[in-house]
Amino acid sequence: MAKQERAERTRTAILDAAAKVFDDHGFFGATLSDILQHASVTKGALYFHFQSKEQIAHALIDEQFAVWQPLSDLPDIGVQTVIDLTHAMARRLQEDVRVRASIRLVIEQGTFADPTPKAYQQWISVVESCLARAREKGDLVDGLDPNDAATYIIGSFTGVQVSSEVLAQRTDITQRVTTMWQIVLPGLVPPRRRAKFTPEGSA
Repeated sequence: MAKQERAERTRTAILDAAAKVFDDHGFFGATLSDILQHASVTKGALYFHFQSKEQIAHALIDEQFAVWQPLSDLPDIGVQTVIDLTHAMARRLQEDVRVRASIRLVIEQGTFADPTPKAYQQWISVVESCLARAREKGDLVDGLDPNDAATYIIGSFTGVQVSSEVLAQRTDITQRVTTMWQIVLPGLVPPRRRAKFTPEGSA
């Protein structure tokens, strides 16, 4: 096996193990010993890739939130794009431990030595870009600022997924996201344009 490929496999094993530990115990409760045990790598191998638990956490956060950045370049984006993004994230929260860990870590950044809102701001920025395009098409109510709306939507989604985790282990997250959009759409989209959007997601 080539040295570079072996190093990449080791890094992947560390991130997979860290995601499981962070998802189960949160940032404060996780230890490097737990991560090492789950990853089945040596301490030297871990420190070759990451200098601290916090550096591993930032890597997981950056990896998951980076996928949203190119979406603002898709054709025909707008309100339905944002609806579909939140439903896609809801499904990934049910299926992907790395996504669950990254979202938990974003929420728990107050316990980091070096917290940064960059990932959360990136998500808001992507949604804002979609809503700015929606405004150009007449799909946003007059006077509504896309940044204000994007910040509210991301905050609402964050609350919805936390509630779903606490109350139902995220088994009902898709329905909760649909309900969120049934509430949000009347304040976001003019009545004459509302019928074209699907709160349940179009994907």
